[in-house]
Order: sequence, then C-alpha cells, then structure tokens
Amino acid sequence: MSAQQSTRAPARRKTAAQRGTETPTGLVRRARRMYRKLQVAFPHVYCELDFTNPLELSVATILSAQSTDKRVNLVTPALFAKYRTAADYAGADRTELEEMIRSTGFYRNKANSLIGLGRELVERFDGQVPHTLAELVTLPGFGRKTANVVLGNAFGIPGITVDTHFQRLVHRWRWTEETDPVKIEKAVGELFPRKDWTELSHRVIFHGRRVCHARRPACGVCVLVDDCPSAGLGPMDKETAAALVKGPERDHLLELAGM
Repeated sequence: MSAQQSTRAPARRKTAAQRGTETPTGLVRRARRMYRKLQVAFPHVYCELDFTNPLELSVATILSAQSTDKRVNLVTPALFAKYRTAADYAGADRTELEEMIRSTGFYRNKANSLIGLGRELVERFDGQVPHTLAELVTLPGFGRKTANVVLGNAFGIPGITVDTHFQRLVHRWRWTEETDPVKIEKAVGELFPRKDWTELSHRVIFHGRRVCHARRPACGVCVLVDDCPSAGLGPMDKETAAALVKGPERDHLLELAGM
C-alpha cells in the first residue's frame, strides 16, 4: 500500500442494528448476508479435531473442554491407538488413562466421562455411538454442544455448536440477546436453513479464532465490517488490524480486505 493511501476507515453511520431499530426481517437478511461473506472468507471449513469415526470424535470433543483443539490433537493419536472400542474405554485402567490425557486439563473428570461413556455405549447401544440428539445428551461427558459436534461432523446431521467463540460473535453481531446456550442455538437456528447449521457453526468459530478475537478483534480487515454492529471494537486501521489476523487463511483474508 502506498504512503498516499489511507488505511483508516471513514466515519461510519450507525446501522439499524446499532440503533436498535432492526426488524426481524432485517435481522434475517443481515445475518444471511453476513454468512454469505463468511462463505467467501472461509470456503473450506471442517472440524479442527482429528478423528476417523464417531467414537473418536466423541472422545476428542470431551477432551476439548477447557482445552484447545491443538492440544487435544497431540494427545489423541496415542489414545486412539490404545483404546479402539467403547469396551476398551469401559475397561480402561483409570490411572493409565488419566496420565494419557493429563495435559488436556481436568483429566480426572474427563477420565470419569470417558470410562462412563464406554460403559454406557456397551450397555445401552451395543458399543456404538447413537446418532440422535436425545440419546447423545444422556451419555457421560455429553451436553448439547458435544452432541451437535458429533451429529454434524460424524453423522452429517445438521446441528449448531454453541461454544465460547460462537456465543461471543453472535452477541457482537446482535443476532440474538439470549445468553443461555440452548436459547442461542434456537434463536440462531431460526435465522438460517437447517441444512446450513453445521457449516455455519464452523465458519463462525473459524472467524472467532482467526479474526474476531475476544480481546482485540481485527475490525479493520474484517469481511463483515459493513454489517457488524460492533465494528470499531477493535482497531479499524488496516495495518494494525492485519497484524491480529491468525490462521492458515490469513493471506486470503487480507486479500479480501484489499491488502
């Protein structure tokens, strides 16, 4: 960018969402417009936990609580090599299992969940992970978030994953004012066709991890800046904002921002 080109955004008028005058129809249109931009920003999305079957994804998702996907992916290769079936987890030596997952944090509680999960799957589901929300949420270590991750990514059944990134962003975007995850899931689900729910979740989470950070979002290079009621929460100067963007899509995201 030349020295003559300014990287600072001009003064912005308040949007209907910022003024509190957005209609329900206006919200649907704005949310879907934002999602179309996220599709351009992140054309290829996926679960960032490594797995090859529903049981592995269930275990990885349980381990990801209060941890990072990167940390979990370092732990699971050895874990999956040793524990291949639900029966393996059901009969696991607790001390040995705890040591293998210690680095993911809360390892005693997680070991309890994994052993309990194995036992429940063996006793109630012939050792197989069920593929309905109603059944999944009855399993140890499972809530709606974990269930939707497994449904969407292991079984191809659409679901909305309300994690911390998702909650933060939908509030910043004023897609909903709900704070309860179940109510957030319902409210956001009403804005989009059901078929989009799983990839919507991935794209929102990708954006939260790469651009719309909790402490300092990269507003100046965000593809959603024109539709975001919280634009300006982070730096609007493009050079400053660009330094905040993370992830393998960084170059692509900055190109979309005109850099």
